[in-house]
Amino acid sequence: MSVPTPALTRLQAATFVLAAKRAAGISWPDLAAKLDRSLVWATSALLGQQPLTAEQAATVGEVLDLPEPVVTALQLPPDRTAAAVDTSDPLVYRLTEMVQVYGAAIRELVGEEFGDGIVSAIDFEVDFARVADPKGDRAVLTLNGKFLPYRVW
Repeated sequence: MSVPTPALTRLQAATFVLAAKRAAGISWPDLAAKLDRSLVWATSALLGQQPLTAEQAATVGEVLDLPEPVVTALQLPPDRTAAAVDTSDPLVYRLTEMVQVYGAAIRELVGEEFGDGIVSAIDFEVDFARVADPKGDRAVLTLNGKFLPYRVW
């Protein structure tokens, strides 16, 4: 009797995607174009944090020559747990620091402009761009979320 191999998780599949992407020399914009999705969304999906359809997973599997268990794992529900992000990574840590430094100010500005509520992370888009600057290129992150007022009942 053979022991069945456990199924891969979304985060384990992401490890395969990263290795295959590097080996193939394919860029994130190339993969986003193959999925017909935005750059940030497609990257997030392939790192396990957005849902992929069977067709999208198959497309990625074909482009990156992924084994079937990885293609199957790419179709699992997203893993949006804290374990999915290494907050000790210097870039991720700096994003956290940005929220620590500017979060209260942004909360005040949103409140003054819109009223009592939140900026949705569900009805949400992120854009990333590199902008040339003589003092050193800049990374521009645009966070675009729908305002949701708190309901009064």
